[in-house]
Amino acid sequence: MIYLLGSVGTLALLIFALADIISGHGDHIKNLDKMTWIFIVILVPLVGAILWFLVGREWGNTAENLGSFGDSRRAEAVGFGAPSSTEDELAALEREIAFHENQDRIRRLEAELKAKGQTASE
Repeated sequence: MIYLLGSVGTLALLIFALADIISGHGDHIKNLDKMTWIFIVILVPLVGAILWFLVGREWGNTAENLGSFGDSRRAEAVGFGAPSSTEDELAALEREIAFHENQDRIRRLEAELKAKGQTASE
């Protein structure tokens, strides 16, 4: 029974360490890069996970506090601001449409120039 609890505990520590490494920002990783820590934790699960938490992780307040899952600060940090009005969304869509129309026009003009260049060289 104790061996089963030890195995489950080691697996839980391994998963927790890997999730912490993968989801963490680069500014809270010390001594080695992210991929090296992932390999260490996978190859030597118990020792690697303990080393990660003792030596590899920066425990200070280096990253900004993004709050819990539903906190609006998380959305703002990744670029999703507060809900905008319908007019703002329509204006953004119109800008996107205009951008794509301009890109299509540029492609057509480039094709015309290329065709004129080929006919002029013949």
